[in-house]
Amino acid sequence: MLSSASIPRSRALNAPAPFLCPAGSLIQCRHKSKASTAKQMIAKIRAKERKEVEKAAGGRIFRPLPAARNLNAVFDADQPEELILPTFSPLKGIDEIKGELTPQDAGKAFSLPYRENDPCRKFGVPRNLVLDFRLLAKPATIIRDVTMTMFQNLQRASNEVSNAHSYVLYGEPGCGKSYTLLQCAEWAHGLEWLVLYIPRATQAITLVNSSTPYQYDIRTMTYAQPGYAAQILTRFLTVNEKLLNRIKTIGNVHLDESTKLPSGTSYAELIRVSLQRPSVVPSALWVILEELGKQIDYPVMLAVDDFQALFCTSKYRDPMFHGIKAWHLSIPRLLLEYFSGRKSFKRGAVVGALSTSNTTFNLSPQVRHALGIQPELGVDPFTTIAPEIRMYTKGIRAVEVPGQLGYNEAASMFEVWMKNKTLHTRENDDLFLSKYTESGGNPREFVWQGLLNTLQT
Repeated sequence: MLSSASIPRSRALNAPAPFLCPAGSLIQCRHKSKASTAKQMIAKIRAKERKEVEKAAGGRIFRPLPAARNLNAVFDADQPEELILPTFSPLKGIDEIKGELTPQDAGKAFSLPYRENDPCRKFGVPRNLVLDFRLLAKPATIIRDVTMTMFQNLQRASNEVSNAHSYVLYGEPGCGKSYTLLQCAEWAHGLEWLVLYIPRATQAITLVNSSTPYQYDIRTMTYAQPGYAAQILTRFLTVNEKLLNRIKTIGNVHLDESTKLPSGTSYAELIRVSLQRPSVVPSALWVILEELGKQIDYPVMLAVDDFQALFCTSKYRDPMFHGIKAWHLSIPRLLLEYFSGRKSFKRGAVVGALSTSNTTFNLSPQVRHALGIQPELGVDPFTTIAPEIRMYTKGIRAVEVPGQLGYNEAASMFEVWMKNKTLHTRENDDLFLSKYTESGGNPREFVWQGLLNTLQT
């Protein structure tokens, strides 16, 4: 092969382009030309085969009809139907005269409102709920008997101190604890409660998984988390801004030694001032919740998913690189103070939900025993229960979420997913009963291992 080095200078200046390219580039060009030639040959072979098939079929070959020319509804592909469901509202199922919940709404499907300042939208939802909502045409939920029970508890809590209304939802995996907690938050928000909801999407686990900055505060002897405290206050203000603008402080509020707000300041302004000064945000979160606990204009609801993570050893490290217990972090300590009744709201309730989805922060036998859940399992006699666990679980009432759907609840769930065209088969009783039996009535298994994981889909 000739190269530019073996050609005289006078000839190289007037040489064609291939002679001016390095040898490697020329070989590359040849490879490209061979590749394009091979593609053309393959295209010719396929075209020839297609003509032979058309000839064998007498020229009658069925091809997809363009969408613009599809004028007959017979040829329409199955499209998800619009989920026409009643919008979830606290007035649904409530007798406004007696103030009592009616059981007729149990087992029915409702669509979540998803308004601009809705808790579901601003606080987020747990990851497993996100997956469900992405598959559905619109976010939907099923009202269950346990939901009605929790609504009745919250109705009583609206005029009582939160110490007497501290609940934690528990049950087997996939029974619907996170759905029930979200329904409680939506119900309270619809009745003009001040709602602080910490789902797993923004994560209670984020409080303990060392994903936000932290620093030791010698005044409170806890590790402050300014980044996450700012996130909580921002979302809380967005969801409850209308109500927070109406409430005024009774006395002077001291965010820190140098920041004092006069009496009559709205709570919304109090939060805005706190967010402008990142250094005072952790202490401001404590002060703002304490001030909200004093007012009686609106009840307050504190809802926390992945509640068991607040009792685990976090991934944060102290200067000796030892794991920090969650209750030594400022925000988990603050939440536990309200769950245990050491701090309270004059009107309101606190509700938590245990989760088994995250195996890093499991429910420990010590916490299970302290909460009085499944006492038949007992606890290892050689295992000591930390005094902090006993202190912060005191007064919490455990509410079991049934692991099996009722027939009406399962039928409503089946109808929602069938309207969504999740299955490619027509709905019938055999299909419903077979999937209900296979899953044992478990809500998550019924959908994910039954309806979505079958040869018929």
